[in-house]
Order: sequence, then C-alpha cells, then structure tokens
Amino acid sequence: MMSANYKKSLRFLGAAGTVTGSRYLVEAGKRRILVDCGLFQGFKSLRDRNRKPFPVRPASIDTVLLTHAHLDHSGYLPALVRAGFSGKVHCTQATEDLCGLILPDSGHIQEEEARYAKRKGYAKHKNPTPLYTLNDAKAALKRLTPHPFGRRIDLGDGITATFIPAGHLLGAAQIRLELGDRIVHFSGDLGRQADPMMAPPSLFTVQMYWFASQLMATGLTRKSTRKPNSPHF
Repeated sequence: MMSANYKKSLRFLGAAGTVTGSRYLVEAGKRRILVDCGLFQGFKSLRDRNRKPFPVRPASIDTVLLTHAHLDHSGYLPALVRAGFSGKVHCTQATEDLCGLILPDSGHIQEEEARYAKRKGYAKHKNPTPLYTLNDAKAALKRLTPHPFGRRIDLGDGITATFIPAGHLLGAAQIRLELGDRIVHFSGDLGRQADPMMAPPSLFTVQMYWFASQLMATGLTRKSTRKPNSPHF
C-alpha cells in the first residue's frame, strides 16, 4: 500500500469556464485517475478543443471513472482509447448500458458529418475526418466495467472509489475518491430533491475533501480556464 503522505494533485482539464467537457485529472503518487472524459460541445471555439492533444499521454492514465453517460461527461472516451488509453473505465451498470447506445451513435454521427462536409466542400481540410468512428466507440465500450452503488472499488495502492446516487438520470453517480488521508468528492450533475421520475441525490458527509463540480463557479475553476491548475492536497 502506498504511503498516505504521497503527493496528490487535482487538475481541471474541462468544465472550467464552461459547463461542458467534464474532465478532472487526479494524480496520487505514480497513479493517474481521470474522472469523467467528456466532449466539449456548443460553440465552435469549444468543439475545437476536442481536436487538441490531450494534456497528458492517454497511455499514462491508469483508470477512468465516469459520473454518468451524457456526452459532455463520457463522449471523449473513444478518442482517448484510440490515442492509447488501455485501462479500465469504471461506472455504474446503467451508465454502461446508456454508453452502449450513446457512444456508437456519436461515432456514427461524426462519420456522417465528415462525409457531408467533404461532399459539400465547406470543411477547412480537403479530407475532413471524424474525431472518432463507430468502431472507435465500440472499442471504448470494451473498457467499461460496471459496479453497484455504495461498494468500494479498489484502484490499487490503497486508493478506492465509491459511486453514490446523484439523481439526474439513470446510473448517474457522485464519486467519492479516497486517497490515503484525503477524500475527493465529485458531485457530477445532481438531480432534484423532488423529481417524479428519479430518486433524489444521496447526501454525503466527509471530514476532509476537495469538492469538484462543473456546477460550482469557484475561483479555482475560473483560474484553470487560463492554464490547467494543479492544486496539491
């Protein structure tokens, strides 16, 4: 087991200055854990960020944790896998099921858009290519590993993750990440307390935590829009 005093950091790689492209990189000792792997959506200036090289080598990431299946939280997974990520993607069962529908559809749509852009000649490039393909999405789905709510997942070196109900949609989770003497609690997208279709998000209580959520406009997230921020905790 790794010492509780190993160096830990949290970097905001997306959902900072905007509510899309959720990506948080937690580094603990020699471990790299990516929480959410979302697409940037909306304005072209945001979508263009999907084409930029990932801030760290995808092959250097050990594990991905998904809060839920919406594309701004899961939609970059096929590109990450194609670029070299080969670890497990941990999620809830319903998130795996929904990703099985959403990610292949996203790859198919991107292929169709690339063909249409080439046919109509409005792309900047002579041969426009999709960010990823249907086959890339299918390859990414093989990396998904489902877990029930409330059960600790051993990520190695004394690091554990637990999925906690978040409401929002089927399978949506908050993630409690335990790193030795520190706890990082990621809210993901939270549902409402009174929803006719979904159970409300579960409450949580921790003594030591860093709270990361694209729903909160903190000074930390604003700072990270200029340069990926790496607070140590």
